[in-house]
Amino acid sequence: MEDNDKPQGLHLPAGSAASAPYALSISPEQARWGYSALRVLELEPGGSHPLTAGDSEWIVLPLTGGCTVHTQGEIFELQGRESVFGGVSDFAYVPRDAHAQIASGAGGRFALAGARCERRLPARYGPAPEVPVEARGSGNQAREVHNFAAAGAFECDRLIAVEVLTPGGNWSSYPPHKHDEHRPGEESELEEIYYFEIDRGGLGYQRISPSRQGGADLLAEVRTGDAVLVPDGWHGPSIAEPGHTMYYLNVMAGPGAEREWLIRFHPDHTEGYR
Repeated sequence: MEDNDKPQGLHLPAGSAASAPYALSISPEQARWGYSALRVLELEPGGSHPLTAGDSEWIVLPLTGGCTVHTQGEIFELQGRESVFGGVSDFAYVPRDAHAQIASGAGGRFALAGARCERRLPARYGPAPEVPVEARGSGNQAREVHNFAAAGAFECDRLIAVEVLTPGGNWSSYPPHKHDEHRPGEESELEEIYYFEIDRGGLGYQRISPSRQGGADLLAEVRTGDAVLVPDGWHGPSIAEPGHTMYYLNVMAGPGAEREWLIRFHPDHTEGYR
């Protein structure tokens, strides 16, 4: 897929936005927005891949397996994990205008979460034990959030990224919420990508409803390898099939002067929730 090609719609089924060696490749140009990007890199045992950061900052996050990231004179050995359902992972930050080499002796799959940015921060290692793990919601809205690159957890210029694990039968991204307007102290403007994996071949559902006339509107059945673009709108719920844990990676960035995640909940879905 050429870099200026547009992904087809808001729901990108597995393989529909592939561009070798990436199983998924979403650039700001392809999404027709300004900042957020995501690639999923697949490496065979002994494989390696050069990453040119360009005008974006990147986090290399193991989904399956471990890897070594060489960048800016640093060598980061990422232990990774067996799968996204096996707990948090360590990760590496690659600054804009840098070159990196990603190599894996045993092979694996690695998310490259990116955002166009202005500041060039140092290359850094993110240890797994320092990732804040949050239990969010209760009952059938309970889920586990890995805030590895949340705004208050790890310094980036614009990039915000978290992982969410939703037990089978539960709802997450609930109540529906949005972050498509700049309202100081109340809401930040952020483009968002959801990348999904579902345990043991299961499925899930993702809803986006319009927050403005002609805005984003989607109800999609999602499976492992699928992605959903959220340029605007109320997003949620994300619903996991009973008996199948749902994982998703959220990648966000936007034009605001402050790197912050401020959201507004849909007023029709909040009564009695808290």
